[in-house]
Amino acid sequence: MNGLRDLAGRVAIVTGGASGIGKAMAKAFRAAGAHVVIADVEAAALEMAADEIGALGVRTDVTRAEDLDRLAARVEREHGRADILCNNAGVAPKVRIQDATEQDWRWIIDVNLWGVIHGTRAFLPMLLANPAGGHIVNTASAGGFVTGPMLGTYSVTKAGVVAMSEALAWELRESGAQVGVTILAPGPVRTNLHTSLRNRPAELTDTRAVDIDLKQDTKVGGEQRWITADSVGPIVIDAIRRNALYATTHDFIADLVQMRMERILADFRHPLPATQEAE
Repeated sequence: MNGLRDLAGRVAIVTGGASGIGKAMAKAFRAAGAHVVIADVEAAALEMAADEIGALGVRTDVTRAEDLDRLAARVEREHGRADILCNNAGVAPKVRIQDATEQDWRWIIDVNLWGVIHGTRAFLPMLLANPAGGHIVNTASAGGFVTGPMLGTYSVTKAGVVAMSEALAWELRESGAQVGVTILAPGPVRTNLHTSLRNRPAELTDTRAVDIDLKQDTKVGGEQRWITADSVGPIVIDAIRRNALYATTHDFIADLVQMRMERILADFRHPLPATQEAE
């Protein structure tokens, strides 16, 4: 299918839309003439962002399926349809795999992966029913393709988003659906992701995770240049218009992915011991 070239009058929903990349996407959609609904768990930030952008703000906890159902129902009442869904809400604390508690795992998976699952389940029927077609943008990360120490839990969830999105794109294409999918894989972008623990539920007290220190942690971004969150909005708009499956924010990520694939292929092509045919 072709991408959505003209976004004027379209209805775009962005989770995690009160700040960072989510807010940047919402602003870009509004600039392109779309109607925008932003969802976020932080009520005060949501209200401020909605007023600034000229969007409808709906408080939503993406870890709760019923919240996404209510969000979809609200969009249906207010606009009668959905054209673009951006599953963007996410958290990124750091913790070693050997130290991560069960609650650490459950929280980050609930937000980063289940949030995408809940959003897709709630809105995909609306997108499929839209005669004008639609598009889903799932925010993964460069960490969904390559990973490193202390960010393993984060990368697990983002790799899950990549796999889910690739499978969904394949299924939609095979069925002839007019719904595209883009996997957004940001690199070093200045957001408030480094304060993720501010939104961790108070009852989840068993944790070894800490917030990333963007000034001190050289493993996050390394020597690569940081860009503003607002820089990401046009990247997403371009990807939707091209119906691109993958979109990223930094050229160097392609080099990292290539190096990883070369390591994988080298081991996969290593001569195997003799195998036996199964009957």
